[in-house]
Amino acid sequence: MVFKKMLSAFGVGGPSIDTQVANPQNMPGGTVTGTIHLQGGEVQSAIENISLALVTRVEVESGDHEYLSNIEFGRLVVYGPFQLMPKAQHSMPFSFRVPVECPLTTVYGQHLRGMTMGLRTELAIAGAIDKGDLDPLAISPMPAQQMVLDAFANLGFRFKRADCERGRIRGVDQTLPFYQEIEFYPSSRYAGSFNEVELTFVAEPHELNVVLEADKRRGSDVYAKFTYDYRTIGSMDLAGQLDNWFQSKGRRGFF
Repeated sequence: MVFKKMLSAFGVGGPSIDTQVANPQNMPGGTVTGTIHLQGGEVQSAIENISLALVTRVEVESGDHEYLSNIEFGRLVVYGPFQLMPKAQHSMPFSFRVPVECPLTTVYGQHLRGMTMGLRTELAIAGAIDKGDLDPLAISPMPAQQMVLDAFANLGFRFKRADCERGRIRGVDQTLPFYQEIEFYPSSRYAGSFNEVELTFVAEPHELNVVLEADKRRGSDVYAKFTYDYRTIGSMDLAGQLDNWFQSKGRRGFF
């Protein structure tokens, strides 16, 4: 599948770019490949660089206010500097590594409501930068993440929404300046104890951190962190472990 997006030209007769993403469906730790096609304008242009930026929408808290901001969390300089001659055409392949902490945008083939993510092509000429629109990426779970989501589904949790929030989670080796929260409605088994549950993945090269925040109907919110080795998670009873935790935290009067 190929996405094409023409960047706006630098004035009349300026250069233009056509970015083609070969595999927009990917996963954390994967590699996005494609080709950038550059066409020269009417005059010679001094190209400083052609870059790709991985961008997602993040909720930012500032005092008593919240706002959404597009935050870059990955960058690749594809080519440059060079002189682009009039009407010249160049094709530049790229290979962009997706961070292992990358948020998810797609689960069970469905888009996660609340998520926006994509690659943005940038063309820098003489100090001016033309930032194109986002070519969307569909980031699906890694196998270990899918196992956790399957456990939630087996326990009857229903997806509510997802978003990214600026900040850091204590106790995990987080490298990005934000984290994703995937929100669920509890099943009838837990609905008497919890209003909703938030799931956060913080993936590392060899293990997966799973952070839970459960909004209790009575009492304070409760939290948990589970860490799973990618080599052994497949042999674990994740649904049973999660059920035990929810049952223990949902007991009346437990704080």
